[in-house]
Amino acid sequence: MTSHMLNISNLHAEVDGKAILKGITLAINPGEIHAIMGPNGAGKSTTAYVLGGRPGYAVTEGSVTFDGADLLEMEPHERAAAGLFLGFQYPVEIPGVSNLQFLREALNAQRKGRGQEPLSGGEFIKLARAQANELGLDPEMLKRPVNVGFSGGEKKRNEMVQMGIIGPKLAILDETDSGLDIDALKTVGDGINTIMRRPDRAVLLITHYQRLLDYVKPDFVHVLANGRIVRSGGPELALELEREGYGAIAA
Repeated sequence: MTSHMLNISNLHAEVDGKAILKGITLAINPGEIHAIMGPNGAGKSTTAYVLGGRPGYAVTEGSVTFDGADLLEMEPHERAAAGLFLGFQYPVEIPGVSNLQFLREALNAQRKGRGQEPLSGGEFIKLARAQANELGLDPEMLKRPVNVGFSGGEKKRNEMVQMGIIGPKLAILDETDSGLDIDALKTVGDGINTIMRRPDRAVLLITHYQRLLDYVKPDFVHVLANGRIVRSGGPELALELEREGYGAIAA
């Protein structure tokens, strides 16, 4: 029997005293890609932030385990070291910090957390260039400050390179398709498929639209409404939502 990589049980959470998540239960196994869809305000991003450990999101009930460990007891950096990657809807700009410097520090901090030796400068640059080439990012962009002056598509491509370098067990991607054109959507889809579609990795893909799922074929689709998962199914569920909207399901 396959053990769950991520097991969310009856998760309740609030922000500024307001209940947002009202009993989410979801299990993700290694090798699976799950998509969460739902109307605005349903709690999709809150789910990602709670799993990532963002401050200000208070869990009031329920549990989350990641590879059998209590995820909610871990600090955000410990969650990252354990293999969790959180991709943002709007990646931030970090002036004065080069992509290479940022990514090397991030990777070596995680390696240290796992008791591994840090990569040397030469080893890291070789890895970074290989990932950039594989995902179609100009290696020269790795020398630029993190996301500064990048287009929306370049930021997403850069984030996919970050994910490839880190090599997480579980990627939680929060509306990573927001505001992207067709070429950028394909880039994100290719990145997810290239990096994460492996038997020892998994993805929780949070999206408002079905279009990204044309490129990333999920194993399961879940509808989140009013802080709960109200329906689950296969990829065909996303097509139904695209046709009919959330009204009937979220009522």
